[in-house]
Amino acid sequence: MKALVYYGPGKRSWEDVADPVIQDAEDVVVRVDGFTICGTDLHILRGDVPEVTPGRVLGHEAVGTVLEAGAGVRTVRPGDRVLLSCITSCGRCRFCHEGRYGQCLGGGGWVLGHLIDGVQAEAVRIPLADGSVHRLPDEVPVEAALMLADVLPTSYEVGAVNGGVRPGDTVVVVGAGPIGLGAVQSARLYGPLQTIVVDPVAARREAALAFGADRVLSPDDGVVAAVRELSDGLGANVAIEAVGVPATFDLAVAVVRPGGRVANVGVHGKPTTLHLEDLWPRDVTITTGLVDTHSTPMLLRMLRAGRLDAGRLVTHRFGFDQVPEAYDLFDDPVASGALKVAVLR
Repeated sequence: MKALVYYGPGKRSWEDVADPVIQDAEDVVVRVDGFTICGTDLHILRGDVPEVTPGRVLGHEAVGTVLEAGAGVRTVRPGDRVLLSCITSCGRCRFCHEGRYGQCLGGGGWVLGHLIDGVQAEAVRIPLADGSVHRLPDEVPVEAALMLADVLPTSYEVGAVNGGVRPGDTVVVVGAGPIGLGAVQSARLYGPLQTIVVDPVAARREAALAFGADRVLSPDDGVVAAVRELSDGLGANVAIEAVGVPATFDLAVAVVRPGGRVANVGVHGKPTTLHLEDLWPRDVTITTGLVDTHSTPMLLRMLRAGRLDAGRLVTHRFGFDQVPEAYDLFDDPVASGALKVAVLR
């Protein structure tokens, strides 16, 4: 079969690899019907995630059809259409019992495309299947379902929930990529007074308005002063950092009011300075976190009810014979205007 293989920083190849096989009674083998590329995959290719070793098949966001199930799998069977979660869960360890599946001690957590071969392939082995795949109703389109593998659970859990968005809040989202736009949708579920999005790219600011932002700003617009003017001089109740570079983290910290909350969602590849000398007297709370995907079943219900417009995040589509082109386009979003790409069978 074909798969996208990582060979070190800046090196990737769509090539023939061995077909996956059942290795444990709790495994399933899934035919991949569609997958998407994540910003984290780009971080891996830049060398920001050293745990990923050369020869690894990348990817952790996909939809597929179960081909084979191990004897211990109870929740799905061959022929079932399934969502492959970015987080694998044993369901038995102390963290899984707390719903912190991202910290699973039983062989789960973020393993796909990280510690084991991932989903950017024609087929994939998924371990611990009962806690790691979700059956999909026929009426849920592939492109919308792909956004439930990582983007929407991450923006909801690590952004809106960790940030503690409440009715009447002023929320600032720094970065209008897929996670930032997902954070706009997620925050709106809690009834904020206003959501302000900051991004340097005009097309992404326009996308933020289309996804429900009340106001958009460029980093050159005097963001801190503008946010304070829009919030009685106080600043944001919640700032959601959705990029993962020092400048955007610093901006998120700068716009938040005393007693406010900064939810860092972006994946950082470089250190950033934490100015505790400024933060501690302002009672600012900063949260971080790997997504747990405990919200995936709820988000799937919301999607089926029409409360989330996930599929609109997909802006470009490719076939399985166009994976290198999909990567090239996704890696240059300013020129391409890409939000999420879907690679479809």
